[in-house]
Order: sequence, then C-alpha cells, then structure tokens
Amino acid sequence: MTTQPAPAAPQRVQSTPPSRSNRWRLPRLGRVILWAFVALACLLSVAPFYLMFVWASLPGDQIFNVPPHFWFGNAFAENIQRMLVATDYLALRYFWNSLYIATLSTVTTLFFCSLAGYAFAMYDFRAKGYLFGFILLTMLIPPLVMDIPSFLVMNNFLHWIGEPRALWVPGMANAFGIFLMRQYIVSALPKSLIEAARLDGATEFGIYLRVVLPLIRPILATLGVVTFVASWNNFKGALIMKLSDTTTTTLPLALRKITGGATNVNVDWGANLMLVLLTVIPLLIVFLFASRQVISGLTSGAVKD
Repeated sequence: MTTQPAPAAPQRVQSTPPSRSNRWRLPRLGRVILWAFVALACLLSVAPFYLMFVWASLPGDQIFNVPPHFWFGNAFAENIQRMLVATDYLALRYFWNSLYIATLSTVTTLFFCSLAGYAFAMYDFRAKGYLFGFILLTMLIPPLVMDIPSFLVMNNFLHWIGEPRALWVPGMANAFGIFLMRQYIVSALPKSLIEAARLDGATEFGIYLRVVLPLIRPILATLGVVTFVASWNNFKGALIMKLSDTTTTTLPLALRKITGGATNVNVDWGANLMLVLLTVIPLLIVFLFASRQVISGLTSGAVKD
C-alpha cells in the first residue's frame, strides 16, 4: 500500500513594509490642504511687515483709511523728514545707541555662555553638578522680580545708572545661554575630538577657538539672534536704567517719546511708522542672514536617523 505524500504547507507571502517616505505620504487632498494651510500661515506672518512698509509711505491722514491702502504711497521722503523733526534730528543717534548695546550684549553673551557651556560639557571639576543645578535654579526666578534689585545694585554700588553698560554687562553669562550651550556641546562634540586636539599640542583656549566654536555655529547663531532681538527691543530695561539722555536714548524709548507716552495725543503717525521701520529693518536683516544656522540649531537632534 503506497502512502500519499503530505500536502505541502502553504507558503506565507511576506509583504514588504512601505518605505519611510511612503509611510508618511499624505493623499493628494491632504497635501493640498496642508500646503494651503502653510501658505495662509506664511501670508499672515508676512502681512504685518508688508503693511508696515506700505503705511510708512503714506501721508499721516491716509494711514487709517477704511478700506486700508495695500500699495505704496508717495510720502516716503516726507515721512522721513517728519521723523527727523520729531526726534530733533537724533534718530540716527538713537539707532546707533541701540545697535551699540545690542551688539555688545550679543558678542559678550556668546563668548561667556559658550565658554561656560564648554566647561560644563567637557571638563570634570568639584561640585560641577551642584553648580550647574544652581544655574538652572536661577532660571526659575521671574525677570520682573529682579527689576528693583538690579536698579539698586546699579545705582548704589556700581553707579551705572544712565550708562549703556548697565544693560549689557549683567546678562553676559545668563543661565539660559549657558544651559543651551552645554546641552548642544554635549550632543554635538565627542570628547575624543577634544582629546585628539590635546594630543596634537593644542592649548585649552586654542581648542575652544579652533575646534569648538566652528562646530557649534548653529547654536551660536540661534542664541545670537535671540539675544540681539531681546536687547534691541529692551524698553523696560532702558527705562529703569534711565537712558533718557540724548547720548544714551535707544529706539524703543524714542518711539515712546514721539507717540506722546501714554496719552497718544496729536501723534504724527507718518513719523511714528517711519521710526518703527527704522527699528524693524535691522532685526529682519539679522534674521535673514542667520536663518539657516538658526533652523539648523533648533532642529539639531530632533530627527533620528
């Protein structure tokens, strides 16, 4: 009696998993909706800046017309003259004061915060964890609480009231900058690279200048833009430190002067918008030049390969 061979087990067909690009690909309608949302968000972001440029070129009695103007006028030169008259021809001096304070604040913050962040990331020393924890605890203090103590220190001990250094010296080594630099250096720089530089005979400060700084440019640009914008727009600090003299007044204080303070009576809005334009243009230039590095710094480590 012959035995029949057992039927072969059915073979399981393995389906190839979709690639990562196909896995997250949206349907056509979804892509259209997504791009429409992105376009709308970009339009809403750019519209205030565009309208600011447009309205700065209009005569003062046409700025608040209904419906509003959406194209440039012919009063650009006239508004520049009105701005100069409203600021007693000191607008460029105010611009220089703001640029001087913001530049010094940015450069010193990047230097000292990157040094401290590099030390916390790459060196081992006694009480390192406790000291870094204390620095992080200072971030929990609301900035508003420090206004009166800062004024008392500047007025009674340092006698810096009315001087620009009262704005940029206290923030040279701030807790946020040190924390940001330390976290980025830990994730971006291997200690073996530092050891290799030491074996090649480089000094410790030479390693910082020639090895560390070129590799942390994205986070330097990010912290630099944040610091520059915060210092440039620092109205409260300039007001508390009494930078009211013509040689020390910054653009935010000048804007308050030509708008009449809290009254807003008989405001020349053409001159006002022109001074606003003078205030905003440097911020746009800084961001355009540093945007690629800022985006690289913000997204570093966010995507896992």
